[in-house]
Amino acid sequence: MKLYERITSVSLALAVVVAGGLLFAQEAPKEKQIYSETTDAHAEIKEALHEARAEHKRVIVVFGANWCYDCHVLDKAFHRADLAAIIAANYKVVHVDIGKGEKNQDLMTKYEVPMKRGIPGLAVLDPDGKLVYSQKNGEFENARAMSPDDFLAFLNKWKPAA
Repeated sequence: MKLYERITSVSLALAVVVAGGLLFAQEAPKEKQIYSETTDAHAEIKEALHEARAEHKRVIVVFGANWCYDCHVLDKAFHRADLAAIIAANYKVVHVDIGKGEKNQDLMTKYEVPMKRGIPGLAVLDPDGKLVYSQKNGEFENARAMSPDDFLAFLNKWKPAA
């Protein structure tokens, strides 16, 4: 085999690996179930609010589904060491499963997160359950395009006052 043929062969193999990696990167991880399909979201939010009152925190309600790639991206971002520390100190996070758009729509309406603007959709509540922020314009719908600084700015903006 000539050097040119070897280089072409190696280049082709690398292109296939890179292309395969890019295709894989666009698929939502199947192994992690972030959104419980059986949990009572109303009860989970109530419990989170109770804990938030005791710990002087706010509650982030994340509307999404396990099939949603950007929901997994958001979850992964929230588990980054720098962001996880801010979340642990300031928030309780509740993941609310919306299924294919048929579940927990009453909560999306209550917290003013329009389904038509996509998921993940976020709302921030104070410990008494008062709505502090609601995503009305699909701000997190394309989480894959957001930078770590975008997530950091959001968390710092809506955390409780010291």
